[in-house]
Amino acid sequence: MPNLNLISEYKSFGGKLGFYSHHSSTCNGEMRFAVYQPPQATQKPVPILYFLSGLTCTEENFMAKAGVHRLAAEYGLILVTPDTSPRNTGIAGEDDNWDFGTSAGFYVDATEEPWRQNYQMYSYVVQELPALITANFPTQPEKQGIFGHSMGGHGALVCALRNPELYKSVSAFAPITAPMGCPWGQKAFSGYLGSNQESWRAYDASELVKKLGYHSPILIDQGTADKFLAEQLLPEVFEQACADVNQPLNLRYQEGYDHSYYFIASFIEDHIRHHAIAFKQLDQKKGIQIRHLQKLNMRYPESL
Repeated sequence: MPNLNLISEYKSFGGKLGFYSHHSSTCNGEMRFAVYQPPQATQKPVPILYFLSGLTCTEENFMAKAGVHRLAAEYGLILVTPDTSPRNTGIAGEDDNWDFGTSAGFYVDATEEPWRQNYQMYSYVVQELPALITANFPTQPEKQGIFGHSMGGHGALVCALRNPELYKSVSAFAPITAPMGCPWGQKAFSGYLGSNQESWRAYDASELVKKLGYHSPILIDQGTADKFLAEQLLPEVFEQACADVNQPLNLRYQEGYDHSYYFIASFIEDHIRHHAIAFKQLDQKKGIQIRHLQKLNMRYPESL
């Protein structure tokens, strides 16, 4: 892998988790990402599932906390998690705020100085990183899905809605669904994109879904005890936008769950199945049977 620097590697559930760095021409500096390769990848190319993390996170959080390796190994999926922003760019003030700059790239292509030279996270996620992954790992590039959490849920929705030909499936945990209308989004968009709010619409999922729609049902899980629910996440805005254009949406409010990785780990299996069905790694009828039996608190037979 001449384009990649392997930082560390670990065996997990018969597969392999690697952490990598590389020079990004898109972000004009070093970027990092993690890849989990299931055991099936040693025999044949497999589908790719990208996960975008939230504010303050790195490429490691999801891989360490979500309990997802067993599922990726079971369904034969490569998992890819990029970092949440460029780092150590030398931009004055990039480390001053937890919700802007370092760890807060918001998956947009910045147009404002000084951020535009490095903070091109949308193009990095949609173009450069997939090209790097398909060139260096045994993947099926025609089978890609994307999901994420919070800021990363916003990024996943935006990437999928704007590039339906690239992503067969999309889902999100507690996403920022209407960033133009919340403090986190307004701060990030003002800093990265400038004061012209028309340019913000290209990165607002609630605006995009009304304009573009999506070819498949969208899955969103949202905890009712999430402290950011009312002010920052605004799932009801996205729900209404989907209803306005008859976009299939499965928005599930999970009673008592917060914004943490405990919440993600509790429902990660449903999301992996959602994407596996889209990749035809799991027959939809079987997926429904398994979920029904689980709701009844029954053990499903291995034959499923």
